[in-house]
Amino acid sequence: MPSALPDGEPVPADGALPASALAGAAHRPLGFYLHVPYCATRCGYCDFNTYTATELRGTGGVLASRDNYADTLVDEVRLARKVLGDDTREVRTVFVGGGTPTLLDAGDLVRMLGAVRDEFGLAPDAEITTEANPESVGPAYLAALREGGFNRISFGMQSARQHVLKILDRTHTPGRPEACVAEARAAGFDHVNLDLIYGTPGESDDDWRASLDAALGAGPDHVSAYALIVEEGTQLARRIRRGEVPMTDDDVHADRYLIAEETLAAAGYDWYEVSNWATSDAGRCLHNELYWRGADWWGAGPGAHSHVGGVRWWNVKHPGAYAGALAAGKSPGAGREVLTDEDRRVERILLELRLREGVPLSLLREAGLAAARRALSEGLLEEGPYGAGRAVLTLRGRLLADAVVRDLVD
Repeated sequence: MPSALPDGEPVPADGALPASALAGAAHRPLGFYLHVPYCATRCGYCDFNTYTATELRGTGGVLASRDNYADTLVDEVRLARKVLGDDTREVRTVFVGGGTPTLLDAGDLVRMLGAVRDEFGLAPDAEITTEANPESVGPAYLAALREGGFNRISFGMQSARQHVLKILDRTHTPGRPEACVAEARAAGFDHVNLDLIYGTPGESDDDWRASLDAALGAGPDHVSAYALIVEEGTQLARRIRRGEVPMTDDDVHADRYLIAEETLAAAGYDWYEVSNWATSDAGRCLHNELYWRGADWWGAGPGAHSHVGGVRWWNVKHPGAYAGALAAGKSPGAGREVLTDEDRRVERILLELRLREGVPLSLLREAGLAAARRALSEGLLEEGPYGAGRAVLTLRGRLLADAVVRDLVD
């Protein structure tokens, strides 16, 4: 969740949605994203809406405190209940992200989840995920999460090499994420993900292979592998600009992606989204699939984004301003936009093309269909699905996904 917020029209003080947003809601899945904006330290590459204790000191008072954050977020879940009215849907997924959610007590995360359960109800097979920093959890903490209803956990591993972690300003020690996988399994977690980053300045092909091997050796059923994006305004961007570390080019990113696909596929992991692999359909992240398929989700927390029935809105960024709005009985929404049918068509192409199932060719206009035919002839789309009316990326197409989707949209 990047820290910059877009412009948009004002959100009503009570958060009310247009009637059009709730029309047909019963036929759409509903998920919740719960944002915890706190970190022990700021990673040099991170552009997310997160805050350390030092950054918050004197800027939000007691309202920005980590100690009462769960109570504040519960207030927004209750607001969601009022806004969605007589919506009878049970929640299909809950994802707690950050920041570092596990800086809060396990009981706080369980209480936040409990608010969603109490206000909306959870589907019997609901996917309940939290992100975790490997250094902020242990067996007792993980057991408390599992007992409280969490059944999926995602650990930030990034790399197995110390010098790579140092460039990223990651504080965990190599080997700790792998140990966390074993501890999560012992606590009864059904699904475990490890997040990796490739293309860090100073990382070699051998470093990347070592990270993949270490991750696979731990036995998660899901691996996410993301190319490092250097965001303006971050410490890493400033270091690159000063010439302290080199910028990694796109060719290196492509090579690392090919290494990831080869290694993960050989170990029994199938890609289901350009940056995500799982050992089975059950291991896929259902919550992220809600995003990619344009379903409904409510994002609670500072800077969190939501989408319901073609209306997208986002909360104020600062934890103090967020808590202050809720304490005053007002929506913390900073702005919103109502998507047109064309907006939603374009977004479906942008997001669904990244999925293993691809995007229906019926969504494409004439120019997009011509682009799809060219992509097929250039080996960027798979022939079988194309014949069945879907655009599905080949491995080469995945390397050029951004360019392919631009052509299909145009």
